[in-house]
Parts: sequence; C-alpha cells; structure tokens
Amino acid sequence: MATVVALILSKWRIGKFIPLFYGSSFSYLTAYLAITNAQWGVPASDELISLMQAGILVTGVINIVIGFIIKAVGKEAIDKVLPPIVTGSVACIIGFGLGFAALGMAETNWLVAMVTLVVTILMSVYLRGKGFIGMIPILLGAIVGYLVSWPLGLIDFSGVAVANWLVVPHFTFPTFTGAMVVTAIFSISIMAIATIPESTAHLYQISLYVDRYAEKVGEEPYHLDQHIGFNLILDGIGDFINGMFGSTAGTNYGENNSLMAITLNYSGPVLIMAGAISMLLGFIGKLEALVATVPLAVSGGLAIYLFGVIGMQGIALMVENNVSLFSSRNLAVGAVIMVIGIGGNIGYAGGFLPIPILQGIFPSGLPAIATAAVLGILINAIFLVFTPPEAMEL
Repeated sequence: MATVVALILSKWRIGKFIPLFYGSSFSYLTAYLAITNAQWGVPASDELISLMQAGILVTGVINIVIGFIIKAVGKEAIDKVLPPIVTGSVACIIGFGLGFAALGMAETNWLVAMVTLVVTILMSVYLRGKGFIGMIPILLGAIVGYLVSWPLGLIDFSGVAVANWLVVPHFTFPTFTGAMVVTAIFSISIMAIATIPESTAHLYQISLYVDRYAEKVGEEPYHLDQHIGFNLILDGIGDFINGMFGSTAGTNYGENNSLMAITLNYSGPVLIMAGAISMLLGFIGKLEALVATVPLAVSGGLAIYLFGVIGMQGIALMVENNVSLFSSRNLAVGAVIMVIGIGGNIGYAGGFLPIPILQGIFPSGLPAIATAAVLGILINAIFLVFTPPEAMEL
C-alpha cells in the first residue's frame, strides 16, 4: 500500500514516477529486538506490536520533516554532506554486505542455487530487450530452479493443502499509552539515521540508470536525484501508513533497483500493479502458501545475483560521478564505510558491531551498515570544515 501511495504522489507532485519499491528494512530489527527483550516484561502480543507502531509512526514523521528540510536547503548543500563517495560506498555495503546471507540460503542445496543463478544470468543477458520475456528473467530463473528442486524432494505442498483460500490479515493499531511508549518511540525512530542515507543512495542509483536509459531511447533525462527531499517525504508517508496498520518501518528496496537495472523496466504503472498484487496476496491464503513452497536454495541463487548488482550499482554511481580514488580524502571515507559496513555485516551475528555504546538503545550492538554510513558522513564533514591541502592529490 505504501508503495502504491508513494508512486501516485510522485507522479502527481513532480510529473513523473520515482520507480522505487518500498519495503521493510532490516535496520530496524535491533530496535524491535530491544523492545521485545524479556527483561522489559512485555509479552509478544498485540499490545507489544501496537507499542512498536507508535515508534514507526514517529519514524515516518522524522523522515517527512528531514525531507522538507532537504527541500529547503537544496540539493547542492546535500551533495556536500552526501557526496558520491558516501552514497556510492553505502550502496556497495548494502549489496556486498548481504553476500554472506545469500550464500547461506544457497548452501541449503548448491546444485539448485547454481542452476537458478546461471539460468537467471543467461536469460537476463540474452533475452534483454526482447519484449515482455526480456523483463522477467528473475521469474524465469526462479521457475527453472523450482522445477529442478521438485524431483529432489525440496518442495512441500502440505501447507498449500491446509491453507484457506481467503484470509483476513491481522491488523493492529498504534498506542501512545503505557510506561514503555517513550522508550519504544526513541529506540525505533532513531534508526532513521540508517535508512535516510540508504534511501538517498538508492535514489541516486536509480536516477543514474533511468537517465542513462532515457538517453539511450532518445528521451529527456528525468533527474530523479533532484528530488531527494521529496523522496524522503514519500518514505515518511510510507512509514506512517505502515505504522497505522501494523506493518514495519522500511526503506526503498535495493533489490528492486537491481531488478530494474537488469530488465530496463522502470515503469511506474508496473510498480503500482506489483503493489496491488502484493496487497491481494495478503488475502489469498493458497497463493501465500504456494509462494512459501519456493525452496530457500532458489532464493539463494537469485539473491547472489540481486545483492551483487546492488553493490555494483554503487560502484557505477562513483564511476559515473568521476569519483577520484587517488584522492586521500575519498580513500579515507570509502575505506571506513566499506570495511565497517561489509566486515561488520558479515563478521558479526545479525550485522551488529559489539561496541559498548548506547547499549540501552542498541542492546545487540551497533548496526554495521548504519554505523558505517554515519562514520562516513562524519569523516566527510571533517574535511568540509577543515579543508585538506590538495597540492599532493593526483
């Protein structure tokens, strides 16, 4: 629902779609885990979910406020705070940092995962530009992987047999009462520091690829990266809608960026239809159960490709913006973001750095990707305030 609303508003406000699909973000898991910690004495119930929704609503408000601030100060000022070395590196760690998770899914059956991966890659390359079939290589690869899994006994239809055709999703509504409400709001809403740089990086990515495609087909470039503030406002509206009805806070999805880069399908109406279908699936139990039969190895094969493309788009963003990696300041910013983001996400459970800071807010540790992004922004800010000498820069 949030995706559909955001797409319609983007078309209405700026005359063109911002083709980003909105979904739940892993960045918020640490806050959710903190709230559900048993020592707080709150059982896993609708009451607890309603409490979390208060924080998600506030997250939406924060995104909206920051979006208006960015609109007021202008893109030029934001580009100084979030230059391509920051946004490109953040995009890289989002993709490459998920590499271990993709391999973890693939290892459940390497044969199925590799068949899925290779078939998907071949179809995405050789069918590109071939009409409708060239836009569905991920679906075709998944189907082939599914068929390979069947005789191997990896598919269980028992859940489909017992599922009801029609189901009503469980809705809950936010509450702003109770002793823990302030803690819940602060713990969840502060995670916007992770999703705002992530969302901005994704917008820069998609803007780059949309403009390049527009140039190829002889159309005027869209310059979606001029609408950073409005995009964050749309993110905030999405979080607000999710918070109202019991869903989670999120950000625009990098995997969707990958899919569009692979297929060259940047259609706003297609994304609206995808959002509508997603909502309908929530009411059709049989289809939900059928989707659940897809083996983890199939998802792993697809994830290796999609997660990798997210990272490669980050590199493309830096290349397109002529980011000099002979500059000591760029090397410093990029190095810190890459090592902390990728190393932290892969090397520690859940991607949480075991740094004993703000343990009341981050009991599992600091989220690696968010920490990397913040450190990169801070280091770049130091260079803005104290301009380094450029005499020795190559």
